[in-house]
Amino acid sequence: MPVLTQPPTPGDVLKFELNPNFNRETVTLLAGATYPVGAVLGRITASGLYKLATSGGSDGAQTAAAVLLDAVDASAADTPGLVILRGPAIVSKAALVLDPTVDDAAKTATKHGQLAALGIVPRDTA
Repeated sequence: MPVLTQPPTPGDVLKFELNPNFNRETVTLLAGATYPVGAVLGRITASGLYKLATSGGSDGAQTAAAVLLDAVDASAADTPGLVILRGPAIVSKAALVLDPTVDDAAKTATKHGQLAALGIVPRDTA
């Protein structure tokens, strides 16, 4: 019998939000990447586009600003995506997808703290 696997869903990431009409926004993701559900995004100051929040840099995307709720293929062009942009909200730490430059516990804690400052609280949840 074949084994079926289900890709992550918004429910795997988002555990609580006060009001979807307040917490969620559609933003534009920078072309050149495929973004998974739960991607922690930063906003590029000059363009207003979003990409994976890095651990360094100076374009503004080094600060976590949102969590992506649906997978987005922006490999060919800038593409819209639905995000949690503000809290109060709770997201699962285990379901968050971080940029490869966020490669140790201190950098991960920094991203979690940046999200918490927006009211998007990462928690150890099921």
